[in-house]
Amino acid sequence: MLKKGLKKLISRNAPRWLVLIIDIYIVTNTFFLAYFIRFNFTLNFDKSALFVQLPYVITAALVSFLVVGSYKGIIRHTGIKDAIHIFLANMLMLALLGGLVILNRNFNISSKFTIPLSILVIHFLLNTIALITSRYLFKEIYSYLISDIKSNKRILIYGAGDAGLLTYSVLREDKENDIQVVGFIDDNDKKTGKQINGLKVYELKNITSKFVFEKKIDEIIISIQKVKPLRLIEIVDRLSVLSVKVKIVPPVKNWIENKLKPQQIKSVHIEDLLGRDPIALDNSILKKEFNNKVVLITGAAGSIGSEIARQVASFNYQKLILIDQSESELYNLQQYFIHKKIHSITAIVADIRNKKRIEGIVQKYQPTIIFHAAAYKHVPLMEDNPYEAVRVNVMGTKIMADLAIKYAVEKFVMVSTDKAVNPTNVMGATKRIAEMYINAVNKKGKTKFITTRFGNVLGSNGSVIPIFQSQIKNGGPLTVTHKEITRYFMTIPEACQLVLEAGAMGNGGEIFVFDMGESIKIYDLALNMIRLSGLKYPEDIDIQISGLRPGEKIKEELLGNGENTTATYHDKIMIARVKKVDSIMVTQQVNELCNFNNELNFELTVIKMKEIVPEFISNNSKYEMLDNVINEE
Repeated sequence: MLKKGLKKLISRNAPRWLVLIIDIYIVTNTFFLAYFIRFNFTLNFDKSALFVQLPYVITAALVSFLVVGSYKGIIRHTGIKDAIHIFLANMLMLALLGGLVILNRNFNISSKFTIPLSILVIHFLLNTIALITSRYLFKEIYSYLISDIKSNKRILIYGAGDAGLLTYSVLREDKENDIQVVGFIDDNDKKTGKQINGLKVYELKNITSKFVFEKKIDEIIISIQKVKPLRLIEIVDRLSVLSVKVKIVPPVKNWIENKLKPQQIKSVHIEDLLGRDPIALDNSILKKEFNNKVVLITGAAGSIGSEIARQVASFNYQKLILIDQSESELYNLQQYFIHKKIHSITAIVADIRNKKRIEGIVQKYQPTIIFHAAAYKHVPLMEDNPYEAVRVNVMGTKIMADLAIKYAVEKFVMVSTDKAVNPTNVMGATKRIAEMYINAVNKKGKTKFITTRFGNVLGSNGSVIPIFQSQIKNGGPLTVTHKEITRYFMTIPEACQLVLEAGAMGNGGEIFVFDMGESIKIYDLALNMIRLSGLKYPEDIDIQISGLRPGEKIKEELLGNGENTTATYHDKIMIARVKKVDSIMVTQQVNELCNFNNELNFELTVIKMKEIVPEFISNNSKYEMLDNVINEE
């Protein structure tokens, strides 16, 4: 009850009149102290004169404080501005008293009011020190009392640099949340073992389960702005095994109005552990690229297509045409733009396999740029349904490319995948054939055909992250196909920025690939997701090895056999130097494949695909036997 009452009492702001009275009281005492110092710490001065002068000093102080308003600041939030206000008030007080003393000397108004100017200077210095110190002292006492009373969260801050200290200040100023900073963690040997703001700096190796238990640590906040991504993975991996929540301070560019807010400190997400620095693109180039252009996007309702649409919508385009066969998702995207009051957007339900329907749309809207994101992408499903894979990924791409040439579209940007490199499955092979066709028709008209090739996208529909999240929600286990399986990852916004940048820099015929850093083991990803969910492996959630799925690789590649890269003006984006294709032959083979596919003979379709793409070697698939047939021939 007493604690509750005390907490309520000190949580209130001190009345301004009380602050003013305390300041006057301090000024009165420092005036006496100034005399004491001036006369060599003795009382050998006229005390009666001091008492005559004191009312004038109090009046001058009162006027100064009222004029400057130094008493109006909230003591618990005392900062540099408050110190400046106190300094200005003291300067005004010195000027007023100095003026009175000079007037008194010239006109001999009162013999008792002859204050030595040295005392006024000493009084000014004492006032400045005492008033500012008292503010900060009261602030510290308040922080100590409130932290002692509250049943607060006890946290450690990882990072004793500028970012860590800023986080510490923000958390201390946040009185809405019950937070107590216990100390810092840092990798710098020069800092560890020392104290910052009275808090000890610990080495990471000392942060054990026993330490966390004894210090009653609830959370560890990572506050390092320039941490190497791989180092961040190591830190999170080390901390996530402890019984604490691990949170992270966002990059400076994401702060609200360039200020860090406590609510921006979030739990670590798997996107934070990509293993590389996020891509940064030149927005000025993109602004010029899309200025007053008609942009058409296929697969616009999908993860990639919808994000491309959102990003293009931020530029000064003329019209944005969104095509998808998924009615519900396209409707949701349309409603998003309506809600955002973004105009000149047309959503069309259409299937890229229907040439007549698509031609009508292209003819009507005359797009300047086409982003072709429509595709089937799930490896196991396409392994069982090669007919659909060819119809959408090959024939659909062919229809869109042919129409782009016919209607003189300026640029055609296709979204491809790392699974097109040395494909081991039907889906990857269809995407490689689509790449080859795009390359083959590049010089048949005015259209510049450009391809972007990247790895797995975090959070896209059906990707590993949402699957793991769903499995964790349902109590597990998390299913991993192979303990050594690795994948390259990027976020949806990054993937789409790459596509936009490729469209801007491409001159036709290029396949753009992205420096995606180190590939990540899916097994480690699963472990991190379990730990970041506040659960333990294997006690709370287990991991089950299910075996490779049909057509699945253990390691993906971004470049095929015989391919290398050339640099672009962006150090994270490169152009794959692919083998030259015979345009006439590829066009003929693609036409034949589409005709073979119509016969609904899956084996004949896959054999034809293997003829077009000799590096297509099936793995863990029922079509492996076809490789032997082709080799024997």
